This record gives sequence, structure tokens and C-alpha cells, in this order.
Amino acid sequence: MLNIVLFGPPGAGKGTQSGKLVKKYGLVHLSTGDIFRYNIKNETKLGTLAKFYIDKGELVPDKVTIEMLQSETQKYRDAKGFIFDGFPRTIAQAEALDTFLNEKNTQVDLMLSLDVAENELVKRLLLRGKDSGRADDSNEEIIRNRIQVYNDQTAVAASYYDKQNKYFPINGEGTIDTIFDQLCKVIDRFN
Repeated sequence: MLNIVLFGPPGAGKGTQSGKLVKKYGLVHLSTGDIFRYNIKNETKLGTLAKFYIDKGELVPDKVTIEMLQSETQKYRDAKGFIFDGFPRTIAQAEALDTFLNEKNTQVDLMLSLDVAENELVKRLLLRGKDSGRADDSNEEIIRNRIQVYNDQTAVAASYYDKQNKYFPINGEGTIDTIFDQLCKVIDRFN
């Protein structure tokens, strides 16, 4: 089983690259953002709670996120592995993910971090907001707050995997295919 954490700030290209990686490696893509949006759209209890935090550009609390992700992984018992996109966002979440995967006799194999400059992120998200209609991608102030929250609260999770020699920074600027090739070079060393 190959388990990858695809890491990076909002707008770094995690969703785009995950789609390509799923096709190439046969992994299951688990995006906390997609899962939250599904629950928000369907007005579930989790969705209502998640929306409260997301609308302010804040992180959804660890307990809610972890329980939701554990539930999602149960749907794919025969998976070759997972791409965790948008999770873990804190060291506590990384530790909880390790505990959960250890119970399944597997582990996170590597964290691939898409590094993109802030102004490029803002530009990408504003464009995505026009296309998707997502409120959190249409307001530059909210976008910059999300990036700041990422830098202050989420980026530190990389150190958790760096200490385990599982952290690999990838230049997230350039063509989609160039970035994908960089990701594949790292993955192929583990697969």
C-alpha cells in the first residue's frame, strides 16, 4: 500500500495533481475540502459545522476532521493506497493519521509539498473562484487569511514528516505536466 500526503497551501494545485496521480498509480484521492463541500452542500451536521469555520477562513477542528477522514477510508477497503489532500493540517492530525494507519498495518510513505509563492496562489484562487463560484475563492481578503492560517498553523506539519525523512518539497510553479513529472520522480523511488 502506498500512502501519500499531498501538501501545500490553498491554490497550490493539490487537486489537479491528485487527479493525475490517481490515474497513474491507482490510488484513492481523499480531499478533506471535497468531503467538507459535499457535507456542506447536503447540509449534514458535519457540513454545517465545517461551513462555520471555512467561511471565516479557519481550519475545521481536528476531532471533526479526523473522524470524517476515518469514515471515508472505510469505504475503500481494497485500496492500493491513498492520497491525502488537505490532511493532515496539524501535527496532532499527523499523529492521529499515523495511529489510524498503524492500526491498518500501513503508514504514510511520503509527504509531497507543492511550494508556490503567495501572489501566485492569490491569482490562482481568484481565477478558480470565478470558475467555481466558491465564496472562499472569490474574496482576496479571505484568500490571504487562508494562506496566513496555512503558514501559521498548517505548514508546521511538514516538520513532522521531515523528521521521519518523508518530506519532499516540489516546485509547484510551472506547467501541470512539469510539476507532475517532479512528483512522479519522487513517488517512483518508493513504489
